[in-house]
Amino acid sequence: MAKVLIIGAGGVGGVVVHKCAQLPDVFSEIVLASRNEAKCKALAAQLNRPIKTAQVDADNVPELVALLNKEKPDLVINVALPYQDLHIMDACLEAGIDYLDTANYEPPETAKFEYSWQWDYQDKFKNAGLMALLGSGFDPGVTNVYTAYLKKHYFDEIHYLDIIDCNAGDHGKPFATNFNPEINIREVTAKGRYWENGEWRETDPLSVNRVYDFPAEIGPKKIYLMYHEELESIAKNFPEIKRARFWMTFSDNYLKHLEVLGNVGMTSIEPVMFEGKEIIPLQFLKALLPDPASLGPLTKGKTCIGCMATGIKDGVERTMFIYNVCDHEACYAEVKSQAISYTTGVPAMIGAKMILQGKWRQPGVWNMEQFDPDPFMEDLNVYGLPWQVGDVSAVNIDEMKE
Repeated sequence: MAKVLIIGAGGVGGVVVHKCAQLPDVFSEIVLASRNEAKCKALAAQLNRPIKTAQVDADNVPELVALLNKEKPDLVINVALPYQDLHIMDACLEAGIDYLDTANYEPPETAKFEYSWQWDYQDKFKNAGLMALLGSGFDPGVTNVYTAYLKKHYFDEIHYLDIIDCNAGDHGKPFATNFNPEINIREVTAKGRYWENGEWRETDPLSVNRVYDFPAEIGPKKIYLMYHEELESIAKNFPEIKRARFWMTFSDNYLKHLEVLGNVGMTSIEPVMFEGKEIIPLQFLKALLPDPASLGPLTKGKTCIGCMATGIKDGVERTMFIYNVCDHEACYAEVKSQAISYTTGVPAMIGAKMILQGKWRQPGVWNMEQFDPDPFMEDLNVYGLPWQVGDVSAVNIDEMKE
């Protein structure tokens, strides 16, 4: 029996509060807080049990501390913006509360995200006897746990890892993003980056692609090489890996819209003057695009996210693919959300459950792959994200070799 404070009432926050509310034996008390308390109250009205709501500015550390001291939760689940990670971590340290997030810190003024800022908190959390669990979403999050599970059960060494994220859903909108538009577009327009032979290599944005034949009747889709934060911690915690890459699918329509918007400067994060006021074009574009939370009732189709690993077991090379397939309409029927938010929100709840039940409780700052994967993997099957693992078809191995 524990009390949890969830910060953030967007699409992912909605899934987290729904899933936590389904487990009263673990999450006996829930507080949902956001800059906009009306959003919290709207989500609370969807639940079949009462929760508390609160207004808080996640950029304001004293305000966060005051809320934490008032509510005294056992754990904070941060599903606000990545820009706010360090503020919330500072507040948790001051109030003496464990911390969990789903995405690593990213400074607002630079399209760059890495774990170094949060890893620097290791001694602070350890000395305070507190825990911070980083990246407890799907990618990062489940993909990290998948890697640890493969290493534990199927490989003596993993040499090549490809994380593959496919959204084969369709929401019918001319152009929309499936999670926070500002974060999404910053990720997609950044240079590609992957780990190979002990160093990072860069590519021009979306300049490298392959075709991958996905299961569950999704079929062949073009995937594009990107940088994603789990590569950083996986390369650190699995030093035998010779190459680690991240791939994501995009429709031709999405990429064409993005190209045009980029050509006219709308994806820029550099301030410009407009009618005597400084604005950031990407933030203005975000205000024009559909709220990702509004896409739930519109989206049909499936997602497939998984890890393809090649390595050695008992002296023999093998390749395995471990993955989840999630249905957008089924997610909406359960928690009023499309599958992108669902696949992030469910692992956030499970990560919180691991901490509160003591299965993953250890002072310090940790990434998901640093703990025993088995209890987390068991809960994925129980709480909505069942997974499969097996040998990879020859066509997929051949396509991904180079």
